[in-house]
Amino acid sequence: MLIGYVSDERFVALPDVVLEFIGASGESWDVRSRASGAVHLDLPPDKYRVVLQKSGYGAKFSRVTVPGPTPHHFRLLSDGLLGYAWPKWVRSGEPSEFRVHSIEPYKLELWRYGWRPEFVRALGWHDEHGPRAVMQITPDGDYTQTGAEWNKVGYANSVHSQHVAGPARSGLYYFRASTASGRQFSFPWIVAPARPTAKMAVLASNFTWNAYNNFGGRSNYIHADGLPPTPTINARAELKRYSDSGFFTWGADQYPPLSFDRPEPFNHIDFAEQITDPIGGRQACHLAPAEWRLLGWLERQGFAYDYFAETQLDDGTLDLSQYRVLVLAVHPEYWTPRMYARVKRWVFEEGGRLVYLGGNGLNCAVELLPTGAVLHHNGTIAGLDVAGLGGYESRYAMRHESEANLLGCVFTPAGAMTGAPYRVLDASHWAFAGTGLKTGDTFGEKCLHMRCPGGASGHETDKASPHSPNNAQVIARGLNPDNGGADMLTFNTPSGGEVFSVGSINFVASLPVDETVSRITENVLRRFLS
Repeated sequence: MLIGYVSDERFVALPDVVLEFIGASGESWDVRSRASGAVHLDLPPDKYRVVLQKSGYGAKFSRVTVPGPTPHHFRLLSDGLLGYAWPKWVRSGEPSEFRVHSIEPYKLELWRYGWRPEFVRALGWHDEHGPRAVMQITPDGDYTQTGAEWNKVGYANSVHSQHVAGPARSGLYYFRASTASGRQFSFPWIVAPARPTAKMAVLASNFTWNAYNNFGGRSNYIHADGLPPTPTINARAELKRYSDSGFFTWGADQYPPLSFDRPEPFNHIDFAEQITDPIGGRQACHLAPAEWRLLGWLERQGFAYDYFAETQLDDGTLDLSQYRVLVLAVHPEYWTPRMYARVKRWVFEEGGRLVYLGGNGLNCAVELLPTGAVLHHNGTIAGLDVAGLGGYESRYAMRHESEANLLGCVFTPAGAMTGAPYRVLDASHWAFAGTGLKTGDTFGEKCLHMRCPGGASGHETDKASPHSPNNAQVIARGLNPDNGGADMLTFNTPSGGEVFSVGSINFVASLPVDETVSRITENVLRRFLS
């Protein structure tokens, strides 16, 4: 009979796993998983304790009832070095637990990421008396919905506490874990201030970080509608992303939740990486490593800021009434309606100044659940273009209204996965003061974004639309192909609020290395802060 399947942390089938089933009476049976990860064994009805072993993976215990309503999904965790803080966002003085997976003793340090990574404190060496005792254990089943729950097993004694308090200074922090054998892994920690210390708040796009995180086998892009009945054998042949010509069809009104309680491998930053280094890889260019470029640039230019997670805007920790300027950066794609309504009211009724230094922002509505997971509300979509959205401009518009009402622009597929400079449309605008630019000139040729190189307008780009405020003025436009360049625009509101948008994921990757992009952004911030 089919008992279940064995897979790893990416839901890839694991063959040749040794499983021992131990019944209530102590009698036992052993079996090995097949090429598909399937476990077939004829067992009498009972409740079983299961021991799993495979070289290169952590051994574990599971419990199953035979017969069960559906095949059981056994999950193993591969040997390596990973970690995350829990919670991943705190205020100064509040504690987080560091949850690290290692198969050997590891050293942990805390660093703050400004213009240069700054050492904060050593957090010691960590191991235990038992063999491989700092190895973590993942739950069975689809733990992308419920969380990886690291440190749940073990550490019952308070002596083993692995907590650290948020430093007094707000910012983006990274834990750096390393082993004597040369393994290294870093993971981010968002520390908000205990009380406001600056006029400007910067928002980490941690909803987006979570949406793209496929640890456990799911993200909003891989198995978004839930794990399939069987684990992956060959991704190209099986995953809809590759096998379905209509992959960009989202066929459900909402997707199962994605828990924040998981490590984020895409947010790792190499220990030797500097802020002016090119951003390599497919994911780092639009997640935390790219957002670091903004924070470091702000500090180099002398701008004080308080740093918050998007989740802290949603829960009210970020009190916008205490700030003059709010900065969104890189790829703030997923927002809750509560966040959107609060920021829009602040800009249009309370004189808030919004600086949008990103692309494909506020494009999909999500819900933050009490469990610490995110429920994604996509709506049934037939494609990425407006026609596929049923005439709506975006996934957010399907649920509420077009984000162009707040940002002045909205993502369209034109120009996606390309990079290009901007061209000036109105050199008389105050944003270009001191740049020496004339109408028709280009700027933003230098960029650290290596996935879509070519300039500050790129990766995914936003454009003005019929839902943009009537007084929105496009002052520059990207030169991406198919009329796909980002619209750089500004507008003000009757309450004295102002908005500046660049409409490009690439833009922040140009800040540390392109003098004109730097000067334009500095002009905007100094005006908005005044």
